[in-house]
Order: sequence, then structure tokens, then C-alpha cells
Amino acid sequence: MLTFPNAKLNLGLYVTARRPDGYHEVETVFLPLPWTDVLEVLPAPTGQAASDLTLTGRPIPGEVSTNLFLKAFELLKADFRDLPAAQMQLHKIVPIGAGLGGGSADAAFALRAIGEVFGLHLTTEQLENYARRLGADCAFFIENTPRLARGKGDIFEPIALSVSGTACVVVYPGLHISTPQAFAGIVPQAPAYPLREALAQPMSSWRATVSNDFEKSLAPTHPVLADIKQQLYAAGATYASLSGSGSAVYGLFKGVSEAPTLPWPAEYLVWRGVL
Repeated sequence: MLTFPNAKLNLGLYVTARRPDGYHEVETVFLPLPWTDVLEVLPAPTGQAASDLTLTGRPIPGEVSTNLFLKAFELLKADFRDLPAAQMQLHKIVPIGAGLGGGSADAAFALRAIGEVFGLHLTTEQLENYARRLGADCAFFIENTPRLARGKGDIFEPIALSVSGTACVVVYPGLHISTPQAFAGIVPQAPAYPLREALAQPMSSWRATVSNDFEKSLAPTHPVLADIKQQLYAAGATYASLSGSGSAVYGLFKGVSEAPTLPWPAEYLVWRGVL
């Protein structure tokens, strides 16, 4: 089975409280982004006892044996003892550590693909519960539609958004921002404008009412993020923001049929397209 795990964008991201388990309470909207990896899941050849994973494309840090794909398979194997070994191949395109959820999407799509290839007949609820055990935002990619997320980013509510057909530019400057670094300057608090209400207004108003708490936190040490955002606004973006805890910055161009081409440095990774 061939499938295409897609990235996501965050529309607004607020850290509202610290949890007793060490995580933080957040409020955000996840929006699917059609920047994709390529994943193939097949039954392993007869006689192969253990699942394996082949990685191509962009390098993924860490040992292959610790990859979320194999963890996804082992989660299912624990409940479906007769699950045969799988042969998986991932061609990585979406950058790692960009705030785009690429690794989480890969794991969620792997769960779904394994279930379909081996006829496990898993419900959406079952798949989401497995995905939550792999990462805070993994469960979003099971239904993969716009969602208002709370809790650790894994409690979802539907939300109506009129962004279809909006041109988008995503710019990743190649910065790796660790989770501790991203949260170091965060002071949890409620958003000034309720996110659902703010996003219900025209996109032209979002610049004043929809924000990402990590932008202010990271600004002193990573001024390039604000520079990219300003360049997107100068190019005509209706709304621009950091995605997740960074370091990808995106611009939405409402009413524009084609995303603009800008002279970014050669080392930047840039996605241009339509949502």
C-alpha cells in the first residue's frame, strides 16, 4: 500500500497551563498541509520474522530501530498477536523539527496503512487511541481534517474554516529548535482572543487576533523567524505565522491563485502551493 503522509500548520498556538505530568496545556488549530512524504507498507516476504524499515530522502536523526514506524507496528502487534511482519519504506521529504508534524504524520499513516494491509478493521477511535501513545499530535492525522486541539494537542473539536483554495508559502530556514529551548521563555496564560472566535472572522483580521506564543519566546535568539514573517507580509500575505514551536514560518495569501516566488537563501526549504 502506497500512501502520502502530509504535514500540518498551526493556526494560532497558545500555551495555557503547565500539567502535572510535565506536558503543557495548549490551544491551537491544526490544518492539513499538502506537503507530503511517501510511505509504502507491504507484507514482509514469506519467512521474514521481523518487520523492517528502509529510509530514503532527508536524513532522520536516531537509530532506525527506534523510529516511530516500528513503534507503531509493535503497538498493534501487542494487541494482534498473529500480525505478520511488515516491510515498510519511507521517502522523507517534509523537514524534521520544523513544527510541521512530519514525524507524527508518518507514524499515524503507518498505523492506518498497517491496519488496512493486514485487514485489522480498526475504527477511527481505535486508531486515534494508538496514535496518542506515539505522540501528542499524532492522533490529528487519523482524520486529517481541520481541528481545534486542546489538552496536550490530542483532544479535538471540529471547526469550520474557509481556507480551501488559499495560496500558501512555507519557509523552513533549517534551524533545529529543541522542545526545552522552545518552552524556556513561555509563560502559560489564556489567549487574549478566543481562538475559535478569532478564526471565524475574515482572514484579514487574524494578524491582530491570532498568534503563536513561541514567536515571542524564540525572537531574541532566532531573529530570522521574524525576518521571514515580515518578508511574507511584504509579499502580500494576508496572514503569516510560525508553525508549532518552529522553525517553519508560513504565509497565507487569500484570494491569490498562485503562491508568490521569493528569493530565499539557497539553504532554505520552501513549499509553495494551494490549500
